Parts: sequence; structure tokens; C-alpha cells
Amino acid sequence: MQLAHVQDRFEAFLKEKGLRHTPQREGIVNSAFATTEHFTADELWDRARRHDASTSRATVYRTLSLLVESGLLHEIDLGKENKHYDPNFLDHPDHNHLICTDCDKVVEFEDDHINLLEDCITRRLGFKPTRKMIRIEASCDELKRFGACSRNREKEPSCEIEE
Repeated sequence: MQLAHVQDRFEAFLKEKGLRHTPQREGIVNSAFATTEHFTADELWDRARRHDASTSRATVYRTLSLLVESGLLHEIDLGKENKHYDPNFLDHPDHNHLICTDCDKVVEFEDDHINLLEDCITRRLGFKPTRKMIRIEASCDELKRFGACSRNREKEPSCEIEE
């Protein structure tokens, strides 16, 4: 979705709630939707501060809550200790997440078969889904094929000893 459309929807949401549109909030929205990657609140705070050093962590957290409440941003559980936010649900509302348990790589995917299965299950059990989220945790093929995952090596601290 285009950033201008996101900004317009967020501004309308703020107006409806009786809240002000501020330069800090605008910078946070711009930073959140300048990527298709998942991010934490702290990662967003770092990005937003690059554009406006006066942006506070508290403003980032409040704005994230508003973005989630407005439906523009989704909070997701990637099985890690921090909450993550996904800016891709507006364009791809039916996507799911495959997470490598070895290197933490996250792959988004959509599948019509999963959508059909979800529909069959919920109808059979008498439910109408309002929101769904599938998270699959698995080991990557790279680890199986090569015995090590290159992304995992990048995360490990260097063990070299200086003399």
C-alpha cells in the first residue's frame, strides 16, 4: 500500500479519536512503512530517530498501539521475546510466517490450500474467522545440506583471541 494512503488513513483515525497529528507521529509512520520487513519497537525507534532526533521511545510505543488499533499495522508473535510488527498485512492480509529455528530467518508465504483448509475447519466447527495467523517453526534446508547455516554464523560473536 502506498505511504500516502497509509498516512491519510492514520490521520483520519487520529482525527476520529480526537488526537493530534504531530511531526513525530508522521516520522514514525514513515519509518514503519518504509520497509516490508518485520520490526520491533526499538528498531522502529532507531529508524524514526534518524529522521527526527526528538522522537521519544514513549511516542513510538503509543504510535505503534494506535497503528495496531487502526488496523494499519499488525502485531505478530515470531516466537521471540520481543513483539514484532508487520507492515505487510494491508497488501497481503492472508500471508503466514515460516521461521527458521536455527537462524531466525522469517519467510512470508501465502497458500490457497491453507486458506481452503482454514475455511473448511472453521465452518465445520461453527465459527467465522475474524483474524488468522499461522506461524510455522522449522529448520532450514541450508543447515541440513551443509551442516551449518550461514545466517546463524553471522549472528554468533567472533571468538578470535587477540595476542
